[in-house]
Amino acid sequence: MTDALARKARVMLQMQDDMNSRVDPDWLERGREWYRAVWIECAELMDHYGGWKWWKSTACDREQAMLEIVDIWHFGLSMRITPGRDFERASAQIAGEWHAPRPVTGFLEGVEALATAALAERRFDVAVVPGLLAGLERDFDDLYRSYVGKNVLNFFRQDHGYRDGSYVKTWQGREDNEHLVEVLAGLDSDAPDYRAAVYAGLAARYPAVSDSR
Repeated sequence: MTDALARKARVMLQMQDDMNSRVDPDWLERGREWYRAVWIECAELMDHYGGWKWWKSTACDREQAMLEIVDIWHFGLSMRITPGRDFERASAQIAGEWHAPRPVTGFLEGVEALATAALAERRFDVAVVPGLLAGLERDFDDLYRSYVGKNVLNFFRQDHGYRDGSYVKTWQGREDNEHLVEVLAGLDSDAPDYRAAVYAGLAARYPAVSDSR
């Protein structure tokens, strides 16, 4: 299992490097504050998980909470990529930490532990993530499947004007993340054309593309 996990972690590291390079070809030299993105996304994760606002009734949206973990994973992977791009070493480290999960007393406490590591130590605590996924009844394979999907969505956004502001994030009254969940539900993440199929599924739903056909 460890070898398979490390292989998938390596794929994700390469995909993350590709995405970061798409936005900034010299991203490694820029020294972006990825740790800051992690703790801010942690707050969004808590909102989707719910249960912490004692003054009102809230519901847990597991699918959106899962996507928030995937967003955090994007930024965390970015923190693990070194200038030498030694993906083999980084993926082995991720696999080792994954199989030594950090115990937490509850989901929200786990999110806070992840945020604390980012804020106080400016590091990505991989060992907290397995517990968060377990709280959503998900595992590493679910993370991989959703990560690849979200990475493709990020490329789709860039291809359709995300950076210059022309991209439309809400389609037919729902955010693109919600459409992504539905697209992924009908696909096999182990298929060789998985990434292409995700992109095609998004294009079929995106108004600027589908309306032009």
